[in-house]
Amino acid sequence: MAFAEPLPDSASNATDPETGGTLTVDLDAIEANWRTLSRELLTAECAAVVKANAYGLGLEPVTTKLVKAGCKTFFVADVAEARRARARARDADIYVFGGFSPQAAGAFPELNIRPVINSTTELAEWDAFVAAHNWRGGAAIHVDTGMNRLGISPEETAALALRVQSMNHGITLLMSHLACADIPDHPLNANQIRLFRELRMLYHGIPASLTNSSGIFLGDSTHHDIARPGAALYGINPTPQRANPMRNTVELTGRILQVRKVAQGETVGYGATWTAPRTTRIAVASIGYADGLMRSTSGSTRKPGGTAIVAASRCPIVGLVSMDLVCIDTTNLAEGLVHRGDVARFVGDDIPVDEVAASAGTNAYEILTRLGPRCHLVYRGS
Repeated sequence: MAFAEPLPDSASNATDPETGGTLTVDLDAIEANWRTLSRELLTAECAAVVKANAYGLGLEPVTTKLVKAGCKTFFVADVAEARRARARARDADIYVFGGFSPQAAGAFPELNIRPVINSTTELAEWDAFVAAHNWRGGAAIHVDTGMNRLGISPEETAALALRVQSMNHGITLLMSHLACADIPDHPLNANQIRLFRELRMLYHGIPASLTNSSGIFLGDSTHHDIARPGAALYGINPTPQRANPMRNTVELTGRILQVRKVAQGETVGYGATWTAPRTTRIAVASIGYADGLMRSTSGSTRKPGGTAIVAASRCPIVGLVSMDLVCIDTTNLAEGLVHRGDVARFVGDDIPVDEVAASAGTNAYEILTRLGPRCHLVYRGS
């Protein structure tokens, strides 16, 4: 992301004259989401997943905010992210989903971080490293209960359970990952919950972690000792079939560079994919797919695209979203209401990220992690 600055709580629609787009991240809302999960919904410790640069919103400021709120355990994707998280969370437990590799071995004792062990081969490499360096930092065992992605098989996990009877077994967490938690009635949920419960009994005394954001809402049977919310912290709806219980955390805006008239029958943008059905007023905003506004939100004559909020009203995106620019049909607004220098909003309280994802044909995770690579980046509540 380009650069960041704190934003007073009273500020709104902040823009910067040197950039086209502005991404505003509400750290207070992220903290509020963590507190909602931790205090109102969970019967377990509430950790935080800050991988992928905290879902694109800034690993350092998000981690700092959650440490101050009382979060004690963080999960990241790789060692590089763990290094960044450790700089902001000195005393927290930090787990690396990507596991252990001999090439990055020295970072684990250096940073006091823990690998999530995803195979028996990886476990053997970890054991050799621990023995050679007398390191007692601990590791998580990841069992594959049905995702069929990473993880040790249930049979291998059961066989390894004898290990916990030794004094220095080094296992600090038993974990798995729900594949379909956002589909509450999916039969795989019950299968995974049952299998993990059975395996957990073999690892008596070892903390256990199964649930992600959506899994929290499946009930206490998924909570165990540590929950691992990610998406819900950042305002993505963990209950897609119901109203979102989480607060929105982001706002993406772009400055309007020009308002112009397009005659009936003329086309807009690359490829001439949208034809004006009448004399149309087009607002051209200085934001595009280089800023994370996905090209799949483009609107064509055959298929409507996404929307933007202009002058407090929803207006359709028309034509192909280009690298730096997007065109918005403002014809239904009163003439003279929209001006050069006004702000168009593409994500926010009134146009949530899940809605934006639906218009783009993807999920909200992808939207968030793509936002703001060159936008003016502003934080509320830092």
